[in-house]
Amino acid sequence: MRRIILKNGRIFDGSGSASFTGSVLIEGDRIAQVGRGNEGLIGAGDAEIVDCAGATVMPGMIEAHGHLTWPSSTERFEPRFMLPPEEMMLAAARNGRILLDHGFTSVFSAGALGERIEVVLRDEFARGALPGPRLLASTIERSPEGAEGIETGKKLSIGEGPEAMRAFVTRCHELGIDTVKLVLSGEDQLLPGSSQHILYHEDEVTAACETAHKLGMRVAAHTQAAEAVKIALRSGVDILYHCTHADAEALDMLAAHKDRIFMAPAVGVLVGTMEATPPPHIDMSSMKAFAAPAIEMSQALVPELKRRGVRVLPGGDYGFPFNPNGANARDLQHFVDLYGYTPAEALSAATMLGGQIMGMGGELGLVRPGYIADLLIVDGDPTANVAILQDKANLRGIMQAGSFYKTPAPVASCFGVA
Repeated sequence: MRRIILKNGRIFDGSGSASFTGSVLIEGDRIAQVGRGNEGLIGAGDAEIVDCAGATVMPGMIEAHGHLTWPSSTERFEPRFMLPPEEMMLAAARNGRILLDHGFTSVFSAGALGERIEVVLRDEFARGALPGPRLLASTIERSPEGAEGIETGKKLSIGEGPEAMRAFVTRCHELGIDTVKLVLSGEDQLLPGSSQHILYHEDEVTAACETAHKLGMRVAAHTQAAEAVKIALRSGVDILYHCTHADAEALDMLAAHKDRIFMAPAVGVLVGTMEATPPPHIDMSSMKAFAAPAIEMSQALVPELKRRGVRVLPGGDYGFPFNPNGANARDLQHFVDLYGYTPAEALSAATMLGGQIMGMGGELGLVRPGYIADLLIVDGDPTANVAILQDKANLRGIMQAGSFYKTPAPVASCFGVA
């Protein structure tokens, strides 16, 4: 069994507690010991040593709102949203590698543009055939046939009513999908005013959630309108995205369900919209007009949810030309600048809470004995300046399940030294 010591690093364990200088022993795919200061590591005499002086050892980041099939990335601008199937698979595989290059060792998918693309990629990533993050696979975002407000390409629409929803979720399970994404309300940036359009009856959402939970799956939902948030919570939705227009009642309901649900405001796409400078023939003025107040509303909502103990995670709808895959770490800075998080709090949301949204809170997202050794070695101190994570060159090492994807130098054998 391979044994590695990450020595002399500043350790941020993901919990939000203060960093400390110490060492981490990895045995196989797990963290075996975490020592503080010069504290010795028991039985570590034959381990390889990585000197992490000047660097921070932290958990791998976890993207809570991933869209690997959204085609644009920091490496490749793609003006089209829908690609032919062959190109889409290549783009999604590339995006998985790009997220890993940027320190995202796990991704919770919030929707794909093909039925089985993410299922195939999940399995290829897991067996090491392709470089990419640990992935919970989704499918095409489902909205009712003919629904207006958000266009995600071909839809898996197989009729209306509770029975149709049960059949849809069952089909997703048969395809090997981990999480179902429902579009419960529209999107103003795509169709002005449609954020208030409720696209499902409550009994349909309840049927989807009941079926998913019986099959060991989870349900995520695009919820802009206050009523969409309330329907999602009453029906059993597990992950709520956006929640832009949540009113006082919806806020109270989110807080009441804080131990069951996760929320991600997806502010990255809003900031990206405001910063976009498209060519003259592309008019984003309407999108910008809706993005600005949406950011302001989230600035009131997110700090209050945080105060009430709701698990709010970064994850900003990356994959559009103006908000490309690979820029995902920007969301951590948005949490600091817009929501008043400390860098350590933003990092904890992207690591510890990320492990929880992956359904692996007892073994992923913390630097603790027994946890999966998904780790980053970061030049500098992200708890002082979280923006350093936006530059992949600052990632000295990237480890997945105890093996280096990006190997730091030097790695030396250590005999009898801990």
